[in-house]
Amino acid sequence: MNPRELVRAYTASPWPARLASARAAMTTTDGRWALVSTGITTVVAGIVASLAVGTLPMSNPAVSTTHIPLTYELFLRLLKTSSSVPHLTAPDQADRANGDPGVETRTVTLDAGDTLAGALEDVGISMSDANAAVAALGSDFNPRQLKAGMAIDITYAVATIDATGGATDNRPRSTTILVNGKPIVVPLTEDNEADATPGTSEPISRLLSLHYSPTIEQEITITRTTAGGFSADVVKKELKAHAHRAGGTVDSSLYLAAMQAGIPAEVVIDMIRMFSYRVDFQRDVHEGDSFEVYYDYYYTPEGQPAKYGAISFAKMRLGGKDIALYRYQPDGNEAVEYFDAKGESAKGMLMKTPVDGARISSGFGSRFHPVLGYTRVHKGVDFAVPIGTPVMAAGAGTVKFMGRASGYGNFVQIIHGNGYSTAYGHLSRFAAGMRSGARVRQGQIFAFSGNTGITTGPHLHYEIRMNNGQVNPLTVKMAQGRTLAGKERLAFLGTRMKIDEQMAAMPLEARVTDVSTDLRQARSR
Repeated sequence: MNPRELVRAYTASPWPARLASARAAMTTTDGRWALVSTGITTVVAGIVASLAVGTLPMSNPAVSTTHIPLTYELFLRLLKTSSSVPHLTAPDQADRANGDPGVETRTVTLDAGDTLAGALEDVGISMSDANAAVAALGSDFNPRQLKAGMAIDITYAVATIDATGGATDNRPRSTTILVNGKPIVVPLTEDNEADATPGTSEPISRLLSLHYSPTIEQEITITRTTAGGFSADVVKKELKAHAHRAGGTVDSSLYLAAMQAGIPAEVVIDMIRMFSYRVDFQRDVHEGDSFEVYYDYYYTPEGQPAKYGAISFAKMRLGGKDIALYRYQPDGNEAVEYFDAKGESAKGMLMKTPVDGARISSGFGSRFHPVLGYTRVHKGVDFAVPIGTPVMAAGAGTVKFMGRASGYGNFVQIIHGNGYSTAYGHLSRFAAGMRSGARVRQGQIFAFSGNTGITTGPHLHYEIRMNNGQVNPLTVKMAQGRTLAGKERLAFLGTRMKIDEQMAAMPLEARVTDVSTDLRQARSR
């Protein structure tokens, strides 16, 4: 009897006969193989039937999570996904997915060159939502305020797939299948999402709101309205000015000593400019000299430093001699100036140093020229500064020449009147809008230092010319600014006394910031 006949005899016989036939079949090799083959076929058929049931639409789903009809290809992909993420088969994962409303919040950090709309699209927000949100800002939106590193908080609703294959809001991006009667929650990956939503390539994240602070004193919140549009709420924080009186002793340079004392960088630079008409910071400042500054800084209601106000008073003690300057505005229609205790303006006709932080690399007089190889008179002062350092006009005047001039390289000459002019050589480039005949004000940046012409390295060549002849910028006596008289002087003396009284009531801050914090930022006391 062959194996098929054994099986037919087994299935057609009553149970006692079947048992006897089974025992008889087990005594032969062919019989044993037939029984094993039949058993394996039955088990495989049962598994396939169970899986096929799970792919059918459910009229009474076992769980509340959405079910969708699956194609055979998607079914295989989901099985592959679920096998690689076994923890998703746990019932508590399915329950958690059911309770997730699908609203998520994340913080996006801008990279260099990012736009606000582009940053939203990068996280899945549709182009229409991103553009509508930016448009809601109107005139309050300034693209220049977007800087690398700025954080934007975004709240959005994440869509999932409904039973018809469309996207719906406020649901997790996942689906549920039943395998052997047990629900398996499977996230829709990029591969299987295209199958679940045929013909859909638009982002499925729906912007609800975003919040960012373009400046420390401004907060912007954009919210989706019930009508589907967006509204913007711009909150400007009320800043409060705090007065600081700080100072220190110079051990290497004024700038470093002031920074170590915790004075903000912008205050230090402003103080250097105040004294630039009377102090040569390369020759006049020595170790052991001291300084003091009284200034305002604005803070947010939370105590965060926001912006620098102005210096009301500054004093430098150089070689035992005090130079004190007070802030005063004689006329509301004129610019603010600084005057000494007698009412004489700190401004001279020309600044001694037309660049900040400069080191003198070559002085005025005879020297051996390092390039030409012979001794000749050096008719100016060289300041060693990196290429691109801003160059300021030493005084108000008119640009007489701007262009190339042999060994000077890129060259500028400014006429100041009364027979005085200044010259600047080896420049890398000129500021936008500058040309021959242009008017410049004292301290205005008109060019940038460089290494053009005959040079051995980047520096600024600076000359002061009197009646077309060069004079030593470090020793020439320049006419000082005006001196207050009459009612103006009386008004100034009143302002000076008020500032002195305010400072007398304040202790001198040895340090405004902690060592662990940025020394460039003051902290509200």
